[in-house]
Amino acid sequence: MKYVDEYRTRPEAQALAAKIREEADPARVYRFMEFCGGHTHVLSRWGLTDLLPENVRMIHGPGCPVCVLPMGRIESARELALEHDVTLCTYADLLRVPAVKGKSLFDARAEGGDVRMIYSPMDAVKMARENPERQIVFFAIGFETTTPPTAAAILAAKAEGLKNFSVVCSHVLTPAAMNHILDTPTAPKLDGLVGPAHVSTVIGWKPYASFAEKRRVPVVVAGFEPLDMLLSILMLVRQVNDGRAEVENEFTRAVTADGNRKAIALMDEVFELRDSFEWRGLGSVPHSALKIREAYAEFDAERRFNLPYRSIPEPKSCLCGEILRGEKEPAQCPLFGRGCTPSHPIGACMVSSEGACAALWTYGRRADKEKTKNTNQETTK
Repeated sequence: MKYVDEYRTRPEAQALAAKIREEADPARVYRFMEFCGGHTHVLSRWGLTDLLPENVRMIHGPGCPVCVLPMGRIESARELALEHDVTLCTYADLLRVPAVKGKSLFDARAEGGDVRMIYSPMDAVKMARENPERQIVFFAIGFETTTPPTAAAILAAKAEGLKNFSVVCSHVLTPAAMNHILDTPTAPKLDGLVGPAHVSTVIGWKPYASFAEKRRVPVVVAGFEPLDMLLSILMLVRQVNDGRAEVENEFTRAVTADGNRKAIALMDEVFELRDSFEWRGLGSVPHSALKIREAYAEFDAERRFNLPYRSIPEPKSCLCGEILRGEKEPAQCPLFGRGCTPSHPIGACMVSSEGACAALWTYGRRADKEKTKNTNQETTK
């Protein structure tokens, strides 16, 4: 398959890994964070960390929209489904995320709530059109990748004059979270960032320029195939060795400097910045999320149903927050593989298909766990 098979070839992967080992200075440790959960899974699925030298460390970031959604947001959605007699629609991964007392949206459905899994926001618009007597609420989550479709759904509902469609907007912004992690004193010192792929197809690579220019942190936007990842790591190693801090675009077949202007225009039309938004593991992050503009307030479910937000502390035994900040590895969590598994998740990092814990469990937890024991002390210095 074009743009897939040619980025999964063994000889090229071995050659890139050899170049990384050759060019990585043995006298230093390189700490690179892959922000996106998709990159975390690429590393685990293809065993790329086994090809890297010991002094090149990949640190998992918070780049999974399901993982970073705080429990308070899940509780608000459960309240909608159980107390307001609405049909609540959202994406599949979110249905299994546990909130208070381990209860999820799946549990809300078992308790009598009308909770539906959908593939597109337009599915919810169609449901509203076909069921005018029901209030249809779309629980919207995701980074900039999934934000334009939500905006398009709101515009479609307005064009059709639908009075029974609304959105709980929990869309969050990537650059704000990256800045917050770099400002967190307990987070590991980073020598470079692997920029997200799908997000960057929408917003472009220019929003990362401040990391290089002001913070002197190299950024390489990477695709989601094994050769993409290895080449991006090599590019970061070279920047560090040269004393450079630039934004480089490895994913040139999909990402441009300015991104998708039509998608950005859609977002700007419908949404505006929130003053602050709580992230799981990161706390309250200023100007890191979107809300629906006043012009489209009739489609804002938080206003329509007067939904207050309540911050809810995470379970003390779950290290999901520390994992999302890059402070801990999944295998260091006392619940990993014991009380917390994909079939019985306790933390969001195990629920989501892009979560770091799910990646470690699915693609070789034993080997990675042993490696974590041996290298964690150096990684967190």
